[in-house]
Amino acid sequence: MQVWKKLGKIFEVNKNYDWMYSHASCPFVFQIDNNKFRIFFSTRDRRGFSHGAWIDVDMRQPFKILAISERPIIVPDEPGYFGDAGIVPFQILKTKNKYFMYYSGWTLKKTVPFDFYIGLAISTDNFDNFKKYSNVPILDRTHEEPFLIGAPWVIFEDYIYKMWYISGDKWEICFENNLKHYYSIKYAESKDGIYWYKRGIKCIKYENEFEYAFARPMVIHEKCVYKMWYSFRAQKDIDTYRIGYAESNDGINWTRKDDEVGMDVSETGWDSEMICYPFIFDHKGKRYMLYNGNGYGKTGFGLAVLEEE
Repeated sequence: MQVWKKLGKIFEVNKNYDWMYSHASCPFVFQIDNNKFRIFFSTRDRRGFSHGAWIDVDMRQPFKILAISERPIIVPDEPGYFGDAGIVPFQILKTKNKYFMYYSGWTLKKTVPFDFYIGLAISTDNFDNFKKYSNVPILDRTHEEPFLIGAPWVIFEDYIYKMWYISGDKWEICFENNLKHYYSIKYAESKDGIYWYKRGIKCIKYENEFEYAFARPMVIHEKCVYKMWYSFRAQKDIDTYRIGYAESNDGINWTRKDDEVGMDVSETGWDSEMICYPFIFDHKGKRYMLYNGNGYGKTGFGLAVLEEE
């Protein structure tokens, strides 16, 4: 059983710049030196379009912000491309002498509200400058996966790049002709981290009639066990995200253990309605979680520490 102790909110966007106007969503870290971490996140401009941003913190005093990016690290695409309504970074993976940033590119639609697909940006200078690998997704729709594809998480082991991601199952017309999107967590493999095969394998499935969406899978492989944290919704009387957890022996066949997460919404405050988009990392013998609260990151992101497992 995991027991996470909430330490508090680290950061919230409040009209810092025109391009960093609201939201600090989907945080993840990259360690710069012994105690200094760069926390990357997705922020929204005045139009609501997503950009990539970062803050620097010292884990000895994680609630003291050392620096905030003065310009976006990645921006929306030109009109017509798959990321023209926003770019949401999910991970930076170091591979040899390069840094791969995997992201979701959003576009707005008419018959359905939006689409998103997985893109890649690459840096060769310590993740200061990223260049998009292509104007088209590295994971796009296929006959087997005709809907949304996004929220990638990649690890490299046994000479294989392994990706877990969310993939749309259907759009459903519901109350007053509103559309509800259904998506689950799936798996793919690659030899170079760019061209993907053996994809579309469903890992995390709906557990009951109320669930319809999963978000932001994040996987760690330790002690011969794959461990995944993710967000899921909904339940009978709850329509907002909660944080889930699952384990696997092979990374493909998973057992959900959501009741072992040991973390829920607070009674009041910035994370009292929703907790979502967890990112797990270790530092000096302790395990930490970055996560978002209400409004999918509108109220910022906070930090928790694992006390028991």
